[in-house]
Amino acid sequence: MRMVQGVIALLLLFVLNSTAKGEEYRNVEVKKLITSSTSSNGEPLLYLRTDKPEVTALVVRFPPGGSTGWHKHPVPVYAYMLEGELTVELKDGRTFVFKKGDAILEVINTLHNGYNSGSVPASLVVFYTGAVGVPNVIREVSAVVPALP
Repeated sequence: MRMVQGVIALLLLFVLNSTAKGEEYRNVEVKKLITSSTSSNGEPLLYLRTDKPEVTALVVRFPPGGSTGWHKHPVPVYAYMLEGELTVELKDGRTFVFKKGDAILEVINTLHNGYNSGSVPASLVVFYTGAVGVPNVIREVSAVVPALP
């Protein structure tokens, strides 16, 4: 009897484990885009601790020459390139290029600028996993130049 219980427990573990991964569906096609525990700059992924979670989904379109300007995200941000090519530059000089079909795990609390240096539009779907009352984007504060007397 104990052996039968052990076999049943193993079968349940197998079934629950394969279901929990969400990688096996019937009559649908699944293409894994990315699995990672780090953002695009290699920093560990972080999740917010909040009692008021809020998800924002956007489609962002960059015309040729378009740019986000320097900014950072205090919340986790994930994106998927729909078309074109987007270059993301960090303040330390590192750059990352994302193309149509790429999944992006954006940097957190790191100033960066995204721009389209190509000749065709670039667009992506962006998901902010934030919290009510927490901004998704914080613009770089420009150094104020004092006025001359």
